[in-house]
Amino acid sequence: MRKKIKYNYGECEICGTQMQEKLIKQDFWLRGKLVIVEGIPAGVCPRCREKVVKADVGRLILKLIENSKRIAKSPKISVPAVKFDAEEARV
Repeated sequence: MRKKIKYNYGECEICGTQMQEKLIKQDFWLRGKLVIVEGIPAGVCPRCREKVVKADVGRLILKLIENSKRIAKSPKISVPAVKFDAEEARV
């Protein structure tokens, strides 16, 4: 069985640390609704947490989020929506 060679994402453009391949979750706002795509292969900087994806992965993500039927069939989650209030935050 052949071992899969991981993609070399190179060094982080922000801090210069070698990127590591990880599977990430990324959020997108589409027509006022939050959509989360899970399991995206990406280069992640272990130092500053900057993330990058390869161009072909980006194109596949675009196809996924353009597929309204697939999004409609996907599981839904509930998230809190907190309004910013500087006075309340200082307490």
